[in-house]
Amino acid sequence: MPLRQMTASGPGRRRLPGTARLLALGQEFAKFGTVGALGILVNFGVFNLCRGITRLPVVRCSVVATVVAIAFNYLGLRYFTYRDRDKGRRSREVVLFAAFSALGLVIENGVLYIATYGFGWGSPFQSNVFKFLGIGTATLFRFWAYRAWVFRALPGGGPRHGRPHDAPAGTPDDPAAYHPETTAPPP
Repeated sequence: MPLRQMTASGPGRRRLPGTARLLALGQEFAKFGTVGALGILVNFGVFNLCRGITRLPVVRCSVVATVVAIAFNYLGLRYFTYRDRDKGRRSREVVLFAAFSALGLVIENGVLYIATYGFGWGSPFQSNVFKFLGIGTATLFRFWAYRAWVFRALPGGGPRHGRPHDAPAGTPDDPAAYHPETTAPPP
């Protein structure tokens, strides 16, 4: 039985044991990391291209690169990493993704800003090192935020088509009921 079909708890359902939950989290993190690694390549490519062909300051080039990478990452996360997550509230998802991505942008580019203007470390090599450190710090924040708030798990761990006709409202099969085993509180 696939992992996501066994994740819900309740009458007649099995909850994953601790090691299986860690394995599922590891698989999720690996998918997130794959999209993220490709996003880092996009980010660094745009960053160094911008620095090489424009006269924009280093942090502005970094912000441009981060915005391009955010757009790339949204597509990868929605259609690869979290394709089995709730798609019912797409506008909410996009707004939350943009908000948490903006916070990640501030974290990522804040590290570069402090290194460049606070400590004077602005050579191309130093800029790339601190951009990488900023991306790493922001990635930890984004993983938590996207997982908990943006790409929310469906109750029961899989797609829902509604509760059975004979089930009373508020049962584990009711998609409108709050399920504490999901990763975020109700909206």
